[in-house]
Amino acid sequence: MEIHKLTVEEANEINTWTYEEPYDLYSFSGEEEVIEELLDGTYYGCCDDNREFIGYFCFGENAQVPGGRDAYLYGGEDVIDIGLGMKPALTGKGLGKMFFQAGIAFAAKEYKPKTFRLSVATFNTRAITLYKKIGFQQGPIFLSRGRKFMLMEYERPSVWN
Repeated sequence: MEIHKLTVEEANEINTWTYEEPYDLYSFSGEEEVIEELLDGTYYGCCDDNREFIGYFCFGENAQVPGGRDAYLYGGEDVIDIGLGMKPALTGKGLGKMFFQAGIAFAAKEYKPKTFRLSVATFNTRAITLYKKIGFQQGPIFLSRGRKFMLMEYERPSVWN
């Protein structure tokens, strides 16, 4: 997999993505300001080995959920927040582990954090199962815009330094 700064073409595609319920929380609005955020430098596109665009990653504040920020859950040193999204047609097909591991490897190289952190809707058991398999630990649960989210963290093994 290859990860690169998100292109305008990819941002426009992402902005049309809609997911089936209950995952529709992750759908994009199609509004112009979404494109501005996607192109702010914190979003990266991911292509598979056939150079097909399959998803994105974001790092830092844009990966944080407002309710978690309001509850002051995003403190700490040497931590990188990770957000991600896979093309809707590709979800639930067993590609998530390889996709997510590519993003973790990229973040480890690019940001060199001690800890990776992410926020996930508690109903998203498919994603939570994947994150736990990779080694993420369950953290606090918080509310954001009427939905429950869970913070999860993964401490990078020292052999990665």
